[in-house]
Amino acid sequence: MKTAILTYLKKPQTIIAVVVALMAQMIFCAVWMTAYDGVLDRVDRLKIAIINEDGEFGSNLEKQLQHDLPFEVAPLTAEQATDGLLKRDVHLILTIPETFDQALATPGTQAKLGFTLNESNPQLTKSVMQSAIGQITEQVNRNAAMQGTEVVLEKMQMPADQASQTAQGLVGKVTSDLKALNPVDGMHNQMVPMMLVLASYVGAMMMAMNIHQVSESIGSALSKKQHFAFRSFIIVVAAALISIAGSSFIAALGGQMDSGFGLFWLFHFLTLLTFMFFAQMFLVVFGMAGMFLNMAMLSMQLVTSGTIVPRQMLNGFYQTLGHFLPATYSVEGIMNLQFGGIHTYRDVLLLLATLFCSLAITAVVTAIKKQPAPEKTAIPAPAPNLAELSAS
Repeated sequence: MKTAILTYLKKPQTIIAVVVALMAQMIFCAVWMTAYDGVLDRVDRLKIAIINEDGEFGSNLEKQLQHDLPFEVAPLTAEQATDGLLKRDVHLILTIPETFDQALATPGTQAKLGFTLNESNPQLTKSVMQSAIGQITEQVNRNAAMQGTEVVLEKMQMPADQASQTAQGLVGKVTSDLKALNPVDGMHNQMVPMMLVLASYVGAMMMAMNIHQVSESIGSALSKKQHFAFRSFIIVVAAALISIAGSSFIAALGGQMDSGFGLFWLFHFLTLLTFMFFAQMFLVVFGMAGMFLNMAMLSMQLVTSGTIVPRQMLNGFYQTLGHFLPATYSVEGIMNLQFGGIHTYRDVLLLLATLFCSLAITAVVTAIKKQPAPEKTAIPAPAPNLAELSAS
C-alpha cells in the first residue's frame, strides 16, 4: 500500500484532484453563505400593488396596510399592476372592489378582497405571498371590518357602546378571492429552471475542460484557426444534440411547456450554447486554472439567477452581479416559456450578447496566445532479431 500511495503522489494530477475537490467545497460555502445571509430580513423588498376601486374607504385601508405590512405597498392602476406582476417586479396584486365598504356594512354579506398571484416565480416568492394573503385578510378582518361597521352603525344613531359590540360580532366577514396567473403543475415542474441551469453549466464546464486538455495535447500540430474552428463546431453540435435530448426527456416526464416544445427547445439550445462558450472562455484565457473560476461562476449563478430566492431579496452585491451572468436570463426565459410570461425576447438578446462577447474574447486570446508544442508519443524500440541473437 505504501508503494501505491507514493506512486500516486508522484503524479501531479493526484494533488490537483484533491485541490479541485477542496476548492469546490470552499467556493460553494463562501458564495452561498454570503449570498443568503439575511435574506429573510429583506422581505420588505417584495412588492404588493393595491388597486383601489372603493374610493375613500379603500384609501384609508391602503394607508393602514402600508403602515402595517412588512412589504413595499404601492397604489397602482390595474394596467400598471398587471404589467409589473408579469414582469416579476410586482409580487402580489390586492384589489379592493368598488362595493367593499357596502358589503362590510350589510348583514349576511361577505366582503371579498381580490388577490392575483403570478406562480411563474421562485418558490420562496410564492410561499411568502401566500402567507401574506392570509395575513392581509386577517388584518382587514380585525381592523377595517370593525371600523367600517361601527361607523355605519353610529350613523344609524345606535349608541357607540352597542355599535362597538355589534361590530365585534361582525368580524370575520372578509374573505379572500385568489386568482393565480401562469399556474405551475407540481413541484417537479417548479424545479425545472434550477435543474436545467445546474445540469447545463456543469455539463458545459466538464466539456470545456476535456476539450481544452485535448487542445493542449494537440498543440501546434494544428493552427490556431483550426483549434478555434473545431471548438466552435463541437460546441454548436453538442448544444443542439444535448438540448433536443434534454427537452424531449422533460416533455416525456410531464414537463410543462406553455409556449410549446419548439420554442422551449430553441431557448434551451441557446442557453446551452451560451453556457458552453462562456465556460470555454475561462479555460482559454486562464488555462486549467479557469476551472476554479467556472466553479465560482456555477455557484454564483445558482444564487443570483432567481431559481430559489427572488433576486430582490439578495444583497446589493449579488443583485448587481446577477445582471452580468447568463443564468439570470436563462431562468427568466425558461419560466416564461414553461409556465407563461412576457418579454422573453429581452432574455434572448442578453443571452446572445453574452455568447458573442465570450466568443470574441476567446477568439482574441486564441490569436495572441502562444501554442504549446504537441505531446510526443514515445516510439517503442524495435524487437530484437532472434537470428542475430543466436548467431552471436
